[in-house]
Amino acid sequence: MLSWDDEVKQPAQAPRTPNLQPQLQPAFGQSNAALNPALMAGNGEQVDTTRRVNAADKRIINGHTDVNQLVPFKYKWAWDKYLAGCANHWMPQEINMQRDIELWKNPNGLTEDERRLVKRNLGFFVTADSLAANNIVLGTYRHITAPECRQYLLRQAFEEAIHTHAYQYIVESLGLDEAEIFNAYHEVASIRDKDEFLIPFIDTLTDPEFKTGTMENDQKLLKSLIVFACIMEGLFFYVGFTQILALGRQNKMMGAAEQYQYILRDESMHCNFGIDLINTVKMENPHLWTPEFRDEIKSLFLRAVELEYRYAEDTMPRGVLGLNATMFKGYLRFIANRRAQQIGLDPLFAQEENPFPWMSEMIDLKKERNFFETRVIEYQTGGALSWE
Repeated sequence: MLSWDDEVKQPAQAPRTPNLQPQLQPAFGQSNAALNPALMAGNGEQVDTTRRVNAADKRIINGHTDVNQLVPFKYKWAWDKYLAGCANHWMPQEINMQRDIELWKNPNGLTEDERRLVKRNLGFFVTADSLAANNIVLGTYRHITAPECRQYLLRQAFEEAIHTHAYQYIVESLGLDEAEIFNAYHEVASIRDKDEFLIPFIDTLTDPEFKTGTMENDQKLLKSLIVFACIMEGLFFYVGFTQILALGRQNKMMGAAEQYQYILRDESMHCNFGIDLINTVKMENPHLWTPEFRDEIKSLFLRAVELEYRYAEDTMPRGVLGLNATMFKGYLRFIANRRAQQIGLDPLFAQEENPFPWMSEMIDLKKERNFFETRVIEYQTGGALSWE
């Protein structure tokens, strides 16, 4: 698992109106392939899954082994992350929101800029994790043929549901206008633009006719993995997390901030799992990592940084909490450089420093590594997190 300080080693579309309600359809028709895509792996050749599984034969995509047979493990890192995710289980109702409610109802409790920031934050996040869950359940999961990786994806999908629950819990606790918050992804341009960036990659994998096994489609799958691990969870969430954690540092909205920190811990693991998945797909399929493909990924990163910066400007039209939108320009470039390096790309921007050194204890991957080197019993239920 990489931290910001680890040496990074090189491992071997036009906007449109999104269809944000993917249709539930049979993924593999009515045949047994619906349960075991390895039966029709690669180019559709029938695969004998009656013999015992050899771990060496497993592949992340286009595998020819029985996906219903969890062991023997080949990708132990995926199983370890699954166990860590289970140990970190928490539920939103464990966090007391009373102080947040009192602060929100107090006319002088928060400034108008602070209230705008909270509502814009929730407007993005209440649907963002649903998009991530749809992408996993209706798309990515179907095409991954390593059962230990599928096991983690199931846990991740459940965590996305918990996160959506948490945002709903905050909205309900504060008595916010649910129609306003939940429709923000249609009605607020800075939020809508980020979602429209993501939707084509969801549509590709959730198309019931989409199958891996060709150069073109395998690259589409790899591209989707990169977009969701490195851009959505690894970049698009960072302005919002920084803002709410900054509120918590000033003893404001402490219940919401505590939930965001638990969510951040989960999302950091999602991001790192995705990066491990991406690099393993690359290692097993080096022909996919062409110069043209790398250039396309770089363009996606650049576009994502631009969209997230626009979101920062919209959520903070004026300085608030000691932050301003301009400060996020360098921060987003700093993060984008790290994500690019973690999947084997050169830095996209000139040397950028982290303008929020206090965030290194909460967000940076180095902190996430420390979480999981600590006794996991400390994180089996939601407890009070120190903001010192």
